[in-house]
Amino acid sequence: MGAALVTEHVERRLSAILAADVAGYSRLIGSDEEGTLARLTAHRRELIDPKIAEHRGRIVKTTGDGFLAEFASLVDALRCAVEIQKGMAERNAGQPPDRQIAFRMGLHLGDIIHQEGDIFGDGVNIAARLEALAEPGGICISDDVCRQVRGKIDVAVEDLGERQLKNIAQPVRVLRVRMGTPSAASAPRPALSLPDKPSIAVLPFQNMSGDPEQDYFADGVVEEIITALSRMRWLFVIARNSSFTYKGRAVDVKLVGRELGVRYVLEGSLRKAGNKVRITGQLIDCATGAHLWADRFDGALEDIFDLQDQVTTSVVGAIAPRLEQAEIERAKRKPTESLDAYNCYLRGIASFHGWTREANQEALGMFKRAIELDPDFASAYGLAARCYSQRKSHGWMGDHANEIADAEQMVRQVKKLGGGDAVALCSAGFALGHLVGKVEDGDAMVDRALVLNPNLAIAWLFSSWGKVWLGQPELAIERAARAMRLSPQDPYLCSMMAATAYAHFIAGRMSEALSWAERSIQEKPDYLPVPTRILAAGLAFTGRQTEAQSAVARLCEIDPTFRLSNLEDRVPLRRPEHLARLAEGLRKAGLPE
Repeated sequence: MGAALVTEHVERRLSAILAADVAGYSRLIGSDEEGTLARLTAHRRELIDPKIAEHRGRIVKTTGDGFLAEFASLVDALRCAVEIQKGMAERNAGQPPDRQIAFRMGLHLGDIIHQEGDIFGDGVNIAARLEALAEPGGICISDDVCRQVRGKIDVAVEDLGERQLKNIAQPVRVLRVRMGTPSAASAPRPALSLPDKPSIAVLPFQNMSGDPEQDYFADGVVEEIITALSRMRWLFVIARNSSFTYKGRAVDVKLVGRELGVRYVLEGSLRKAGNKVRITGQLIDCATGAHLWADRFDGALEDIFDLQDQVTTSVVGAIAPRLEQAEIERAKRKPTESLDAYNCYLRGIASFHGWTREANQEALGMFKRAIELDPDFASAYGLAARCYSQRKSHGWMGDHANEIADAEQMVRQVKKLGGGDAVALCSAGFALGHLVGKVEDGDAMVDRALVLNPNLAIAWLFSSWGKVWLGQPELAIERAARAMRLSPQDPYLCSMMAATAYAHFIAGRMSEALSWAERSIQEKPDYLPVPTRILAAGLAFTGRQTEAQSAVARLCEIDPTFRLSNLEDRVPLRRPEHLARLAEGLRKAGLPE
């Protein structure tokens, strides 16, 4: 008789898996090993372990910088994760940045194998991959989690699209939990009515090259199409920054039309192999989902600008067949004949939108390299000047005098070369006012950019700031509103809101100023210095002294050199009474002289 076949029983169950680790753990340990370990132990003992127990979860295991927890209920798991992250934010408040401990978290619902107290399986691996995608202090969840908790817990989420996770066979739809106050974060944006002229959004093209490094090239093609379409005064074109919030997401064009307030959407793909490029595009009516036009364009790499022109011309022709050929021809403008310079310029744009000191430095280097390769490239000069302005806004400047001198040289080159380039003119004009203090001259450059391209949202934003500095609050509010309408989901929405806050402040409307400043901070907490100045002054004027002092403390922590004596450099208000009002409010709030 042969030996009996014995099958070992494997215990499986469906569980909510929460994976967490400390962002920047190696850096924290390297700078203060004993202190970091002591603070992490205290966070575990006083916050994390009690919260997991309170929500009926169990810690499966801990690592040096994180933990893995299991819950029977997804709702409990997500509530626990949110409460831990909020608790960590409170515990970090007032701590210097180099002492703050921030967790990234990933949550997934999956079938797991339970063995000797540990858990295994794809569900665990997916939770760990989601955690790696989260921001410090943030939570990423899978689509399975989102479906199960919808309507059961008051949180808002942002769809990041399908992602191919490492060692996971099928793509996973990823969503980011928005960590603001639930009521504010989940409040829908107001419905946008269609403009009284043809309106279009160009969505990011899918990179089909099989090389993630080519994303910047596909993005650059889309940017050029947006720019070309924007020069058509009869078209309403959504700005690049709002269109690109849909990057990497599987989208419903009807929903995009409602969210952006447009009638048409252009989507497509780009495949680059060797010296060959193929661009495909299709134009869709958002109301019906009908495909109005589709085409494919093949060419050599050196003909990329001609391919962009072909796509632009075909789209314009599909929207208005009777458009005169002369108007189409005016849309065909090549930024430079040097493909190497153009590649550097595109890489610079991709880095610039990273919003970090390192990304800014990389972008500036790319724009300068583009200038070296093509000294007549006006847009590269303009974006380089804008890099310096971004550095000043965030307190990243090194040698202040030399960087301002360098920015002023970039502006001079734009004046010399960029008479027909709206992006170059508005970028240089903003830098001229913000960095150099020549507000009137900078505002005039931005106005010229708006004549060239009335659909350029960033130019309306820069114009709004110019009007704030010149003491024209109603014009500033009107122009910021125009920028928000052209780009309703823009990463620079925080700046549009901040400009509106400043305008209301100099007009003496403290309640409105505070509301817009708070909205700006909520929209992008990394943008603290600019709106927090108005927040602190407005709180002081309205008698909320404790909150005003707290806001000033945050300002001084972010920028230790900020004083009343250098206020005019930070905020170049031209009217003495407006500067005096801001100084008085900040003085009341406790800003040192």
